[in-house]
Amino acid sequence: MNYVYAIILSGLLALSPVASATPASDALMASYKAAGVVKADAATGKANWTKETRDADGELMSCSTCHGTDFAKSGKHHKTQKVIEPMSPRVNAERFTDEKKVEKWFKRNCKDAWGRECTVQEKAEFLTFFLTQ
Repeated sequence: MNYVYAIILSGLLALSPVASATPASDALMASYKAAGVVKADAATGKANWTKETRDADGELMSCSTCHGTDFAKSGKHHKTQKVIEPMSPRVNAERFTDEKKVEKWFKRNCKDAWGRECTVQEKAEFLTFFLTQ
């Protein structure tokens, strides 16, 4: 009987956001909290993911324009057509394992999609959302 509970518990843990956390994502979240983030809401991160703004060419743009909404699948850059590896750390083990790389892509992609850098709060909410995927 204890064996059955152990299997159920391990399955539930595999589905939890903690299962996708990495030392780098933990360090990033700690730095965001040190910068003033009190709570990072995954639902807000999800809403921001599809929030549309106009890019420099006047076209509607969101994070999902290139990355899509199914994080288990590859995306494609809207201008270069370059393939973007899946965002889900469950599918792409390299995701969120390098702090500098995560920050670099936040900076570049926020400017591309929103015309500005993301705030620390937005980054924390995106990261919280990503880690639940």
